[in-house]
Amino acid sequence: MIAARDPSRRRIAILLFLSLDFLFMLTSGGRVRTLDEVSVDFQSESLVTRGSTAVPQAVAANFFYGKFDRNGQPRAPYGDGQAILVAPWHVAARMLRAVVPGIPSKSKDLFIDVIVTSSSATFSALAATLAFWIFCGLGIDIKTATLGALMLALGTPLFAYSAWFFSEPLGAALLLGAALTLFTGVGEQRSVALAALAGVLLGVTVWVRPAHIIAVPMFFLAVLLRDREKSIRPATTLAVVAGLFGGAYLLRNQIYFGNPMDFGYPPVAEGGKHLNSFETPLATGLYGFLFSPGKSIFLFAPLLVLAIPGIFKLAKRNIGLAIVAGGAPLIYLLFFARYTQWEGGYCVGPRYLVPAIALLCLGLVPVLADATPPIRRLALVLFAAGMFVQVVSIGTSFMEDQTTGKYYDAQWNYRMDYSSIKGQTALLLHYLSSSKPAQMNFGHDRWFVFLAKGGVSRGVLAAGIAFQLGGLIFFGWRLRKALVESGDSGSVHASGDTRRGESRRAS
Repeated sequence: MIAARDPSRRRIAILLFLSLDFLFMLTSGGRVRTLDEVSVDFQSESLVTRGSTAVPQAVAANFFYGKFDRNGQPRAPYGDGQAILVAPWHVAARMLRAVVPGIPSKSKDLFIDVIVTSSSATFSALAATLAFWIFCGLGIDIKTATLGALMLALGTPLFAYSAWFFSEPLGAALLLGAALTLFTGVGEQRSVALAALAGVLLGVTVWVRPAHIIAVPMFFLAVLLRDREKSIRPATTLAVVAGLFGGAYLLRNQIYFGNPMDFGYPPVAEGGKHLNSFETPLATGLYGFLFSPGKSIFLFAPLLVLAIPGIFKLAKRNIGLAIVAGGAPLIYLLFFARYTQWEGGYCVGPRYLVPAIALLCLGLVPVLADATPPIRRLALVLFAAGMFVQVVSIGTSFMEDQTTGKYYDAQWNYRMDYSSIKGQTALLLHYLSSSKPAQMNFGHDRWFVFLAKGGVSRGVLAAGIAFQLGGLIFFGWRLRKALVESGDSGSVHASGDTRRGESRRAS
């Protein structure tokens, strides 16, 4: 734990976070497109402007998905967790919109979307930084820990989802935060206070998406098995605190809909299909998540090839963390494989498993820490492949490729042969080779592209790009410098330790 508190590691963690945050903001899609994204955006907007998470604007826009509560207020079927946590971005967006010149009235809402969507960039950067702290807490050397965090950030769907306004980056950050709180450290391992804090983080995760409740038993089991009888109080505290959040959510359902088990989802969605049930055969869901060209975790996160066996190496360092990193993803896989809309709607890759993938990647760095040169080369190849997939996934809008009939059939069933990697690669090559500007919502639809099409002044766009690119370059340079200095410092400390050892032997 002394290493994890080292000032150089703290500085590197901050620089890593800032570097990734600026990178992800620069590559952000900047738009809310899907029903899930728009609904949470409306929730947060209502919270800031009305003090309520009801979404009457969704009804007015004919984009309402959810139920009317007992008071006749339209409610989105999502917890208020993400809406509350992104409210500061909404406030900042409205303040900037009021003072920044050169934004036409027709594009003012688009400008707000850009700022609000950047919250996902921050949450993705935070998730990778928390993973870095976990690696340091395991005693991994600082450069390997940084490499592992960068691989998680750029070689898995955490990168792709940093560009959209889904809840998965936030869910990943909260789960990794709970893991960091519980399973890194020595004296703190049996702290009831830290167990309570982890329970709060898990409880907030449930309020982001109720399905995350499935992770709580695995965290509880990991704490209980870590020190056995010495862990009873922390494990009980964790369960009670997380349970209070879960109970509050059920109370919320009772208040809104008169039934604690009514989460506000409409009975049916597209084509009269029941989305929020468990009608998918387990074999179908497992095939989709493991082997299909459009949703396979191994295609969208190739590093899992090393991370999965790395869980066993992780167990030798920290059994509690290994139970969470290996067990929670398995529970997520089995749960969502039976979910009717297991594919996650219109989205990139295995959307619902993104937080679980982040946990599973905790097994990657123990492999890198004592890897042979061939294993390190393999890791770099898998990282490059994963990064290519993420770049393709954000190179064009996934909606452009998926809303053409390739993704769903006429009955709104996911087409198992669909491949976004193939489809979006073709789109990206098409737009790169075409001199004709793409229409609004098509092509390389990054924030600076569609704002330019919306009439936002070039000066404003240039300032935004310069700010983000400048931040990336500056903090990236500082990060590299800090890593070099940490290596030099480590050499000095090692030499000092060696000299002291020689003196003791001589005496």
